[in-house]
Amino acid sequence: MPADQPPEHAERRTQLQRRTATRTALLAAAAELVVETGVRSATLAAVGERAGYSRGIVTHHFGSKRALFQALAESSQSGFVPGAGAMPPGLGRLLALIDGYIRRMGDGAVAGRAFLLLWVEAATSAELSGVFRERDDGFRADLRGDVAAGIAAGEIRADADPEATAVAVLGQLRGIGMQQLLAPGALDSPRLARAVADQWLRALRP
Repeated sequence: MPADQPPEHAERRTQLQRRTATRTALLAAAAELVVETGVRSATLAAVGERAGYSRGIVTHHFGSKRALFQALAESSQSGFVPGAGAMPPGLGRLLALIDGYIRRMGDGAVAGRAFLLLWVEAATSAELSGVFRERDDGFRADLRGDVAAGIAAGEIRADADPEATAVAVLGQLRGIGMQQLLAPGALDSPRLARAVADQWLRALRP
């Protein structure tokens, strides 16, 4: 420890690291349970037990099952397509998101599968519907921004409709994700990712 760093500062960092590690373990346990036993079986008690903690620690970190699933949805989508967040809005980022999303969903990762299962459950769950409407609204806003920026830069044809394109792209990605969820390994995800990205390139460029 540096000489000018007080011991209590090091202790606070240790507590933060422990809290972060606990939260990460709880989210991983929640994702595993959603995939293995379904959304409704992933209770706070079951999540705590799977992660090696008590139900109380889950409640302490998240407060409710809804908040737990909201955090799981956010963590599943955070950095979902590596590098895309650093790209400027426009056609390049739009194509990177499409390609990366399909590849990521096709890799069979537990977090991605859990997200899709929660998204489906949200259609009939008042507890989850608001959470996933917000997630989809945010995704569509990002896609709209890419289309609008592409039009302004001359990369995308001027008559493209940002709103309609965003809805169509998100619908296609979610639909492909569901097929990957139902038939893991049956789709050639890298090949599909290239084909879909190329489809949108040809549809949008001037």
